[in-house]
Amino acid sequence: MRFLSLLAVFFLWALHFLPLALLAPLGRGLGDLLYRFGKQRGKIVETNLRLCFPDLDAPRRAALKKAHFRVLGRSLLERSLLWWSRPERLRKLIHIRGEEKIRDILEAGKTVIMLTPHFVGIDAGGTRISMEFDSLSVYSKQKNKVFDKLVLRGRKRFGNQILLSRQEGILATIKAMRSGRPFYYLPDMDFGRRNSIFVPFFGVDAATITGLPRLARVADAKVMLVTTRFLPGSEGYLVEIGDPWMDFPTSSVEADTQRMNSAIENAVRLMPEQYYWVHRRFKTRPKGQARYY
Repeated sequence: MRFLSLLAVFFLWALHFLPLALLAPLGRGLGDLLYRFGKQRGKIVETNLRLCFPDLDAPRRAALKKAHFRVLGRSLLERSLLWWSRPERLRKLIHIRGEEKIRDILEAGKTVIMLTPHFVGIDAGGTRISMEFDSLSVYSKQKNKVFDKLVLRGRKRFGNQILLSRQEGILATIKAMRSGRPFYYLPDMDFGRRNSIFVPFFGVDAATITGLPRLARVADAKVMLVTTRFLPGSEGYLVEIGDPWMDFPTSSVEADTQRMNSAIENAVRLMPEQYYWVHRRFKTRPKGQARYY
């Protein structure tokens, strides 16, 4: 198993020498294979699209599913660029818009939470942010030790980044934020019932952690939506940093959490094929409701 993992790493390393004009179609080809043979994940994607886009007929949902697997395949292969390409190349491939908004808030002595939905280009966005700021993010340990080491190295490649595990808690997070590190925060997954409430996402009750308003309140942080999209063809990526949210948080954790989900939903509608639909976002159900997966 270790030999196969090392062989896969060597393959990825070799890919980073390719121009994006060649690497992108290879990634789309991998996505076509995943679309055809990844039956289990395919069913998850179908369920998510059916729940979130009930107005689409079956052929359009099928087309959206295929488009999703193609960008997913690209994201897997193009990690090679993030882990090994020279900084000069990455700056040309990963465009960023709005980083001055983060600088202005940090220079004013405030803390920043970058609300970052799970689009498939999220690692490219994290890499580009790390080239501009010493930041903070949360890390989930990989089961494969070889890839765990590789992912950690890749995410710490530029600057002085802090990666916390979910078990390290809110105090470590707040301490790092108050030291001047913007927080690259990814709260839009189903983490179970603990610290979650049910609020709608595309009209479906979704178990959603309430960390965003709680962290914003305790750390006196400004929240900014940050999205990363694949650009057409081989143009690379675009990281867009939104304006700071006004009147957030409020006295209602439920309303604030719903505002977060609504903001993510609006971003997803702009590029629906690029959201991470292979995740079982609606796995945890309110008591008495049937399972979807």
